[in-house]
Amino acid sequence: MSIAPVRPTPFQRLLNLIERAGNILPNSSTLFAGLAVGVVLLSWWVSELGAQAVHPATGQVVQIVNLCSIEGLHRMLVNIVPNFMAFPPLGNVLVCLLGIAVAERTGLISAALRLIVLNAPRRLLTPILIFGGIMSHSGGDIGYVLMIPLGAAVFHTVGRHPIAGLAAVFAGVSGGFSANLLISTLDPLLAGITQAAAAVVKPGIVVLPTANYYFLFTASFLLTAIGTVVTEKIVEPRLGPYTGAAPREELKPLTAAEKRGLWWTAGSLALLAAVILWGLFAPGGFLLDPKNPTFLASYFMRGLIGFIFLIGLTAGLAYGLGARTILSDSDVVRGMDASMTTMASYIVMAFFAAQFLAYFNWTNLGTVLAVNGAEGIKALGLDGKPVLLMVALVLLSAGIDLVMGSASAKWTLMAPIFVPMFMLLGYSPELVQGAYRIGDSCSNIISPLMLYFPLVLGFAQRYVPSTGIGTMIATMMPYSITFIISWTSLLIIWIVCDIPMGPGAPLFLAKED
Repeated sequence: MSIAPVRPTPFQRLLNLIERAGNILPNSSTLFAGLAVGVVLLSWWVSELGAQAVHPATGQVVQIVNLCSIEGLHRMLVNIVPNFMAFPPLGNVLVCLLGIAVAERTGLISAALRLIVLNAPRRLLTPILIFGGIMSHSGGDIGYVLMIPLGAAVFHTVGRHPIAGLAAVFAGVSGGFSANLLISTLDPLLAGITQAAAAVVKPGIVVLPTANYYFLFTASFLLTAIGTVVTEKIVEPRLGPYTGAAPREELKPLTAAEKRGLWWTAGSLALLAAVILWGLFAPGGFLLDPKNPTFLASYFMRGLIGFIFLIGLTAGLAYGLGARTILSDSDVVRGMDASMTTMASYIVMAFFAAQFLAYFNWTNLGTVLAVNGAEGIKALGLDGKPVLLMVALVLLSAGIDLVMGSASAKWTLMAPIFVPMFMLLGYSPELVQGAYRIGDSCSNIISPLMLYFPLVLGFAQRYVPSTGIGTMIATMMPYSITFIISWTSLLIIWIVCDIPMGPGAPLFLAKED
């Protein structure tokens, strides 16, 4: 008796359509090269239309810079190398992977994966990985380099589709970008921008880095639960069983040599951790800035990429010596060489992406788009309707996030408009900042222009070489939709119940304010 095939749901058909349409797009490098040319041509057309905006922070008129000019040509020619060298993720990714390569080459990652999988309950793997991705924000952007490939490897090891594991962690790292249980480097940065904007209405006001702590703390658990359901009920069933050729790590018990290597690794990392803690917490610690002796301003946080490289190198060397998988320095260098070989396509893509990013910033198109979008929200006439106002701000933030990746850059443009405007309507700057952070997070994972999107695509292609931009967007779309709906719903509950966003951070200003 034959079983009739299950018909795809309307939502699955929509995802399939998005995947097919997205995969028509050219290679990532070609796409960014085309976008760079498109921005140059668009700058000429929009400048001819006379589009402009008044910068909310400076009050100056921002006009579109036409790159289709002799001056524009000169600027592009002179800056082609500086643009490439200044591409934000490039150095971070390559330096991190050099350290990780040693750990991979010596067999440390393989042994650690098997140790995790053999001891962790299988049913908790998905939420553990998503929650780990969310918590990785405490270390800046390291989750993109460390956690996302780990998610794929863990799923592959236990016989689940590696792209589902990659997607789950990507959702945590990038889709839940602002959620966290700890204060990250982004919190004081955004709070400073918010405080400067709020001072226009109330001079001397203080916006703390903990401005959204209660809200984002709760969101961490909500997004972990939602991400787990989406992974196991939507993404994995849609991907089906993995039939790729990537070698799968066998779940065999650890050998005596591997156990010895792991003990050596633990000892070396404990020693390194002790040195770091001494540098951070001893009186006059060598990792503290004498002018600002706080953890977030420490040289540990400023040099986090260097420490990641050092940790990977130290752990890999210790394991290799303990497990006898390193016989000479050549083994270490060959591991680094192999890692850089796999990053060749990413480096090519980064060159064209860097040019596009620089051209887009030069033209002022993003500034004009953000300011005019804000003016559109003003025109909606939603005074006295906090839920509708904040939902509109979330959606605007998510829309701008599709073309502007930097959270601080977007908020620098938006805060001087929305914070004073909403304060005059009686809403606290902490509430406005919280609404912005929802939209800033949820659309990261479906934007090919997000700086780390090509890197994630490269990780996926290790398991399924045919993975295209459309495949990634369609895979991540369920997370983006459910995250923005659930997170915005949480915000609505917060507003209706009048729950403070953080310590000393009410939703509404007192009448005397």
